[in-house]
Amino acid sequence: MLDIKFIRENSDLIKQNCKNRLVNVDIDKLLKLDEKKRKLETEIGELRAKRNIGSKIKPSKAEIKEMKELGEKIKKMEEKLNPIAQEIRELMLAIPNLTHPDVRISKNEDDNPVIGTYGKPAKFDFKPLDHAQLAEKNDLIDFERAAKVSGAKFYYLKNELVLMEFALIQYALDAAMKHGFTPFVTPDLAKREILEELGFNPRGESTQVYNIENTDLSLIATAEITMGGYHMNEILNEAELPKKYVAVSHCFRTEAGSYGKYAKGIFRVHQFTKVEMFQYVLPEKSEQTHEEMLKIEREIFEGLNIPFRVVDHCTADLGGPAYRTYDLEAWMPGKPGKEGKMGDWAEITSTSNCTDYQARGLNIKYKDKNGKKNYLHMLNGTAMAVGRAMIAIMENFQQEDGSIIVPEALRKYMPANIKVIKN
Repeated sequence: MLDIKFIRENSDLIKQNCKNRLVNVDIDKLLKLDEKKRKLETEIGELRAKRNIGSKIKPSKAEIKEMKELGEKIKKMEEKLNPIAQEIRELMLAIPNLTHPDVRISKNEDDNPVIGTYGKPAKFDFKPLDHAQLAEKNDLIDFERAAKVSGAKFYYLKNELVLMEFALIQYALDAAMKHGFTPFVTPDLAKREILEELGFNPRGESTQVYNIENTDLSLIATAEITMGGYHMNEILNEAELPKKYVAVSHCFRTEAGSYGKYAKGIFRVHQFTKVEMFQYVLPEKSEQTHEEMLKIEREIFEGLNIPFRVVDHCTADLGGPAYRTYDLEAWMPGKPGKEGKMGDWAEITSTSNCTDYQARGLNIKYKDKNGKKNYLHMLNGTAMAVGRAMIAIMENFQQEDGSIIVPEALRKYMPANIKVIKN
């Protein structure tokens, strides 16, 4: 979340930023509640000080009575303060991060500038299949039995696609570790407090989060959640930074609000595996680090020889915690495009600089060489969203007979160096 003092001193900037980000938050109401809260806290503090002075001497009966009355008054004022503080917290959590000055201001979430490309969209001299058709032809995915066991938008991977999942995980881990990232496997559950302070909404009809009944736990939507909470309430030394982590986890999403979006096969599902990069850095290093994380994502998918473009999220498409976000969008020949033609771009990675927005919520600071403490910056980036990567491989490397060429960079991770997947 943002600093309340900064909001007080820059209310017009915050209002305009919310408007640009298409977020409706009553900043005036927040400021009035904040003023009310501070006034109450001052009054409570004065009453406590008065009570503390009285407790240092042997009180008379009248003074005992007065101290008791003071205690009752403090209790009532605290009861009045609690709901105000809660309402302030809810409003604060709804306010998005500040926005990088180079980000395009737009009300259209698809209005994301293309800032780079790699390769060219695949062209075939035969009618290509989409990944679901290729999976059926090669006996790689079972949707029907998964629906029977778990429900719609779940799936069983089979045969060579199982091997490819683990190959993609190891390939991504190797790529990140080459850049100094420490590997992790994280829990699949996190406390709701962690999600809220990171900027994920675990409540309400529009939430993407599965909550565990009768607990304060939620299934994670990304390892950004578990790695973001890893250093909660800690103070790191400047010399320790940057902290560079790469984490494997399952990810769970309800896909609420995804009606009308492309969702065929395993493109948009309730559970998938992802390898996520995460960094804790000094504030002055975060923009440079963001560019470096984008470069790693590019290396990973250039290595697989998958055509992609790089987009810079406009204000309408930025997630709440993000200061700036870049996506890689792969070319997917089986995805319906514009004007009824087949083939379109689709997100396969995302990297965001969240500045100190998440660190402030989770109380994660660093101590510099002079002993001064301040909030550090936190960044995340996809090394490998396994399902989407498999779609891109299947559709771009398909052959006329329905077989699928395994990208050369992946073969050493496949048992027996499998080069071709075919039924």
